[in-house]
Amino acid sequence: MDPRREPVRPGRAPERDEDVHMGSGTAYSTDVLVVGAGPIGLTAALELRRRGVACRVVDKLLEPPQYAKAVGVQARTLELWEKSGVLPAMLDAAVPMLGQQVYRNGDRVATLELRLPPDMSYAFMALPQYETERLLREALAGLGVVPERGVELVSFTQDDAGVTAELAGPDGPETVRARYLVGGDGAHSTVRKALGLSFEGGAFAEEYMLGDVEVDWSVPRGWSLRATTEDDGKVVDALVCIPLPGHKRYRMSMLVPPELSTAAPGANEIAHGFEAGRAPELHHIQAVLDRLAPEPTTARNLRWSSVFRISHRIAGAYSGGRAFIAGDAAHIHPPTGAQGMNTGIQDAVNLAWKLAAAVHGTAAPRLLDSYDAERRPVGEEVVGRTVKAARTGIQLDSADPFAAVRREAQLLVGYRGSPIVGPVDDALPAGAPQPGDRAPDARGLVRDIVQFPVRLFELLRAPGHTVLVYADSDATAAGIDDVVAATRAALGDDVHAYAVLADGVDAPDLQAPAVRDAAGAFREAYSTTDGTVLVVRPDGYVGHRGTVADVAGIVGYAALVATAAGSRVPVAG
Repeated sequence: MDPRREPVRPGRAPERDEDVHMGSGTAYSTDVLVVGAGPIGLTAALELRRRGVACRVVDKLLEPPQYAKAVGVQARTLELWEKSGVLPAMLDAAVPMLGQQVYRNGDRVATLELRLPPDMSYAFMALPQYETERLLREALAGLGVVPERGVELVSFTQDDAGVTAELAGPDGPETVRARYLVGGDGAHSTVRKALGLSFEGGAFAEEYMLGDVEVDWSVPRGWSLRATTEDDGKVVDALVCIPLPGHKRYRMSMLVPPELSTAAPGANEIAHGFEAGRAPELHHIQAVLDRLAPEPTTARNLRWSSVFRISHRIAGAYSGGRAFIAGDAAHIHPPTGAQGMNTGIQDAVNLAWKLAAAVHGTAAPRLLDSYDAERRPVGEEVVGRTVKAARTGIQLDSADPFAAVRREAQLLVGYRGSPIVGPVDDALPAGAPQPGDRAPDARGLVRDIVQFPVRLFELLRAPGHTVLVYADSDATAAGIDDVVAATRAALGDDVHAYAVLADGVDAPDLQAPAVRDAAGAFREAYSTTDGTVLVVRPDGYVGHRGTVADVAGIVGYAALVATAAGSRVPVAG
C-alpha cells in the first residue's frame, strides 16, 4: 500500500517512505516540527505542506486564543495568500481599511485617505488574528495537518542529521525526531532561548489596554480613528480604533487607567504582549470614549479585552544549526503600521521553500543560511522604523505620496545583494525589477482558451520557481523552448515556465505555455526587451534576470539555490 494514501493521523501530515528513513539509517517522526500554532507557525506549515513536506505543529495552549491582537493585513501578505490559495477566504472574512480620521484635543486635524498607486493589486484590510488563524488552520487541515494543542516543547538537541525534541502533552512525554525545527512560538520563544540567541532591545514604559467592542457612532465603515489629548506636545491621553468585521465593531487601544497599571519592566525583562489576570471592563473603555470620542457614543458587546506592554527587540540570529525562529520569536516592536504579523508571515514563507528544498535533497549547500541573511536585515529595519513611528507617527514623503503606502504595504521589501540572487544590472532603467526585488504584477495578459484578461500573479502560484521569457520577435520566440529546457535542467523538474509574447509575435510551434502581453503591461512593469529572461523564486522575488543568450547566467543562479537537477518529490495538493 502506498503510504501517501494512508489516513491522516491527527496532527500529522501523511507520511512517505522517505519521511521515515534517510541514508544514514536515522529514523524520523516527521520532516519539520513547527512549534507554535499562531499565524507564523501555521503559515510555515502550510507552505511546507504545499511542497510535499511532512510536518507537525504543536502549541502549548489548549485552545486557540480568541483575541484580535494583529488586525491590519498588508498588500504583500495578500499577494502571498494568493499564491497559497487562502486569499478568497481571507477576503470574505475581512473589512477594507480606507483611511484614518485624526483628532487632537477635540478637533479633527486630518482625514488620511489610503490612496493607492495604480499598480497595487490589493489594498489594506483588517482581519482579527483569531479569524486569520482559523482560516489558516482550515487550509492546513485540507493538506492533512491539524495543530496538536496542549503539547509543549520542553527541550531539544541537534546533530548533523536532525533534531531530537522532547515534548510534553496530554498523553505524557514524547520524543520526536525531525530533520528541522521551526520556532514560531512568540516573544518568549522556547526555541530561541534554547539556541542561546540574544534578544537585544528595550521596552516602552507605557501600558495599554485593548478592547474588542461595538459602538453606535457615525464613523464610516472601513475608517480607523485616532484621537489624542496633548499637553505641550506630549500625548497624555489616547484612543486608537481599528475597524473589525461586524456591525460597527472595533479593536480599541487606550492608555491603561491607574487601577490596572503595574510597575515598569526591568531592563532585561521581555515585557511584550498581553498581561495575564488583568482585563479591562466595559466601563474602562467607556470612560476613554467619553473623553476622546469625536461624538457621544456607547460601547457594548465587549468580546475580549486585555492589558498589554510593548517591547522592541531583535534576535542576534534567526537560526542555529537545524533550528530556526520566525515572527515574534525573532523580532518584536510597536504595532505602528501593522508590521508585526505581516513581517512574520514573510519570514515563514521565505524559510519554508528553502526548508522544503533541503528536505527533498535539492537545496544548494548554503541555501538555508540565506534565511538569516535575507530576513534579519528586514527585521532590523522594521524594528527601527516602528519604534520611531511610535513616537513621531508614520512619515509621508511629500515628493512621492505613494512611497509611504508602498513601504507600509511591505511592497518595498527586497533582497538585493543576497547570497542567493543574481547581480544587479546597472544598465537597466531606474525602477526595473532587479534580482532580489519583489516580482510585480502585470495585468491585461491574454491567454488561449481564457476569455478574459489574465494577471501575471495567476501564473506565479506554483510552489516552485517560475521562468518568464519575453519575446517581441518571432526568432526569439522560436528559441524559448530551449531556454526553458536549460532552466529545468539547472533548477529541477518543478520549474513552471511561460513565454510572454508581444502583440504580433508568431510562435505556432512553441511547447511552453504562452501568454500575450496585449496591453504592454508586462513590458512596462519589468522594463523588458526582446529576449529578457526572469526567474522568479517560490516566494515571489526575482532570483535571476538575464537574456536568452546567457544560459550560463541561469545555470549560475541555479547553483546558488539548488543541487544538480533531478526530479522533485511531488507536491501536496
